[in-house]
Amino acid sequence: MSDISDAAMSSKAWPFREARKLIKRLENSKSPIPEVVFQTGYGPSGLPHIGTFGEVARTTMVRQAFDAMSDVPSRLIAFSDDMDGMRAVPDNIPNGEMLAAHIGKPLSQVPDPFGTHESFAHHNNAMLRDFLDRYGFDYEFLSATECYQSGRFDDAMKTVLRHHQAVVDVVSPTLGEARRATYSPFLPVSKVSGKVLQAAILETDAEAGTLVYREEDGTPTETLVTGGLCKLQWKADWAMRWKALGAHYEMSGKDLIDSVRLSSRICKVIGGRPPETFIYELFLDENGEKISKSRGNGLTIDDWLAYASPESLQLYMFQSPGRAKRLFFDIIPKAVDEYLSHLSKFGNQEPSEQLANPAWFIHHGAPPDEQVPVSFAMLLNLVSACNTDDPDVLWGFLGRYAPGASPTKNPILDQMVAYAIRYYQDFIVPTKSHRAPDSREQKAMDDLIVALQGIPDGAMPEDIQTEVYAVGRENGYENLRDWFKTLYEVLFGQTQGPRMGSVIALYGVAESIQLIERGRDGQLVD
Repeated sequence: MSDISDAAMSSKAWPFREARKLIKRLENSKSPIPEVVFQTGYGPSGLPHIGTFGEVARTTMVRQAFDAMSDVPSRLIAFSDDMDGMRAVPDNIPNGEMLAAHIGKPLSQVPDPFGTHESFAHHNNAMLRDFLDRYGFDYEFLSATECYQSGRFDDAMKTVLRHHQAVVDVVSPTLGEARRATYSPFLPVSKVSGKVLQAAILETDAEAGTLVYREEDGTPTETLVTGGLCKLQWKADWAMRWKALGAHYEMSGKDLIDSVRLSSRICKVIGGRPPETFIYELFLDENGEKISKSRGNGLTIDDWLAYASPESLQLYMFQSPGRAKRLFFDIIPKAVDEYLSHLSKFGNQEPSEQLANPAWFIHHGAPPDEQVPVSFAMLLNLVSACNTDDPDVLWGFLGRYAPGASPTKNPILDQMVAYAIRYYQDFIVPTKSHRAPDSREQKAMDDLIVALQGIPDGAMPEDIQTEVYAVGRENGYENLRDWFKTLYEVLFGQTQGPRMGSVIALYGVAESIQLIERGRDGQLVD
């Protein structure tokens, strides 16, 4: 094997651990597997949210790890469950009253409330595909409606019909008494209303490929199970899809653990082999509640990209998938700086270390060779100190701090400048609150001004930081965090920030002295 595949086989990065499941599957298969199929599922009952993107991004990372370890071709399917009946009208869309009349119909038959596409599902599918395309994901999009109606699922549907009672026997113990009495995996599409019906199934005929169900008015009605005239309840549908599409790998959220187990049992009943699975923790909103596409809580994909790079979002998806994480605006700056940290280390790492670096997954093994001289947190403080939304003003300071840096030579930094201005205006300005220092703090700030006046031009951030430390100690700050908290509250209207030495070096010693003088005199108080 190549050096990279050797390193991949022992890498501790979670995508490689997952990919090794597939390598083992290949090795233990009784018949050759010509292609490994990765699958992700999406329910277009609401606008695509960032969790949907996360599942595709993470699956792609596992696929990338697999491709580094094996010569077997792979493929990623992004599957939309757009034949599901619409159960409720989402809270975050227009023209909800219009949709209310279509409750129960397949999402692909519900009118588009935005008025731009053939149906609500087509609109949401288009949004998802547009974003995945913009990100450069390599995937094949499949629609449940098209798969059912085109006949792609016909053989699998007949197989489920032949094993109807066995599937019922698997699912029934998980249901309440009333539901257990009428359960069937088949959901006929009403020939009268067009709704997906959870109807009583009166008869099945495996040889003919038909069943008899009760229409909404109670009329016994016969229908084929093929051609999109029926669909399956989603746990049976999931199992059928694994078999029909030959899925070898699919991940899902922690809330679906029991469903994965049940669908895996159904898949075996109908003669399939369940895929390798990975359970990830759920994203939470600012209140610690699960994000939901129907409620529209938490961040959207576009929300994140308004304030930070796509790469920072991918890093957030890479990190600790087995741990629940808040997904709200205040985590964006940290994600950006962590991405920059990983990027800066990559070029100096051994191959085994590079394969554990998120930058390898984010940039498909070839991260850009750009060293970014400042953090996003520092940029935010520079914007605050300058009180400007003019990128040219900020680049004036950046060019002095990092000679030779320019928007042309440093495209990542140039993007960060624009993001920092936008983030500062939308999230920091409304919450910042400068305060006036007390007499003890004024004395300490006077001493800091004297210390900075003795610092030569071009001093390193570490040397400036040492002087700031010394002033804090000399003024009785036993816990230096309190000293830095004072500086940030007085000078920037915030309670925390990056190292003061770095901020002063970036903004300039002379300019920082003027800022401290204004803060000492209470001139920054809103």
